[in-house]
Amino acid sequence: MRAIDIIQKKRDGHELTTEEIAFIVRGYSDGKVPDYQMSAWAMAVYFQGMNARETADLTLEMAKSGDTIDLSPVAGIKVDKHSTGGVGDKTTIALAPLVAAAGVPVAKMSGRGLGHTGGTIDKLEAITGFSVELTREQFFAQVNQIGAAVISQSGNITPADKKLYGLRDVTATVESIPLIASSVMSKKIAAGADAIVLDVKTGSGAFMKTLEDSIALAQAMVDIGTEVGRNTIAIISDMDQPLGLGIGNALEVKEAIETLRGEGPQDLEELTLILGSHMVVLGGKAKDEVEARQILEQLIRDGSALTKLKEMVKAQNGDASQIDHPEKLPTASKVVEVTATQEGYVTAIQAEEIGIAAMTIGAGRETKESVIDLSVGIVLRKKIGEQVKVGEPIADLHVNGDDAGKVSTAMDRVREAYQIASQPAEPKPLVYAIVTKNGVQRF
Repeated sequence: MRAIDIIQKKRDGHELTTEEIAFIVRGYSDGKVPDYQMSAWAMAVYFQGMNARETADLTLEMAKSGDTIDLSPVAGIKVDKHSTGGVGDKTTIALAPLVAAAGVPVAKMSGRGLGHTGGTIDKLEAITGFSVELTREQFFAQVNQIGAAVISQSGNITPADKKLYGLRDVTATVESIPLIASSVMSKKIAAGADAIVLDVKTGSGAFMKTLEDSIALAQAMVDIGTEVGRNTIAIISDMDQPLGLGIGNALEVKEAIETLRGEGPQDLEELTLILGSHMVVLGGKAKDEVEARQILEQLIRDGSALTKLKEMVKAQNGDASQIDHPEKLPTASKVVEVTATQEGYVTAIQAEEIGIAAMTIGAGRETKESVIDLSVGIVLRKKIGEQVKVGEPIADLHVNGDDAGKVSTAMDRVREAYQIASQPAEPKPLVYAIVTKNGVQRF
């Protein structure tokens, strides 16, 4: 078997065998297939695509290229959740304890942020002392004992995917649905969950900007999950404005805490309940989403969800008193108001621009080596549909230091992100569609 024959076969639009996909992935991982041949193969896939079976084979090969987690020591049906990334997306921090309080074990591995998207692990580290590094035995024991643990991804999870992604990033082959879907799902499958709920973002702050592309990606990932025997569903949710109000690590932890108190922003609470309801059904603790939602709403009302978050924080060596007293979380030294320069209604908020503004003042990483400031960020004062007057605050920048240039740049980005018109726009749905193995349900 030769790499050049596999490249030519895919270039000409033919279906690759399981063995051919294994050969090229393993060869690239081992250094036997050079970068220039793997680049040619990725470009062939970019133009010719892959069917569900090919994409599943690619996913499994990448999952098997490094460590895989066997969650069988954890009792119950383990349900994982993955977001394709957005701005202000702190749902995992609220979801993990909420779903665990409903009796569904959540053994979750999460990543760090890069660019305009935040990472759950960075956010959790805003809680003083919170440890994102657990041994496998500690991880299993914690989930069995309290129902939830969120840790950082192992350094050797899906090394073939890491290597291939780095190549795609510099060969203009990132935007390939089979390659994106297999990249995401290889990590989920390696992490060992029995069932997977995907939150696929769509809009200005998402990787997929259009609804049709988002649905296509969701279908590809659901197909992979189905092919490899994992019960998988995808929710297509809006990222045409940031989720919630807070963008920045400690600010987002505070908002997740507020959500578990029943006091969070409406969109964040609603999405948390939607995702959580599907996780509870897949975990076998409710017959349908209606019953699951009732269970979750009760767990928020009676304080069980917040108690579960405190248990998780304490188990991972974090300061659980900060859950009762979020004001003890890292706090920026000053708050700078960003005011509107025109009157009207907010019709759009370019989420990616808000994310970049937050990164500019230190809340995110421009490169993997960047050091983030856990206390800084942005809190939106106005969202789509709300009326605004000239000089009225539309957002607050939470900043440290005296770099007036960075603050000014961030203020300009926030103002540019807000689109204000004389008439209100039609409200956009929070959830556009649900994708299952049976098809697409649009709303």
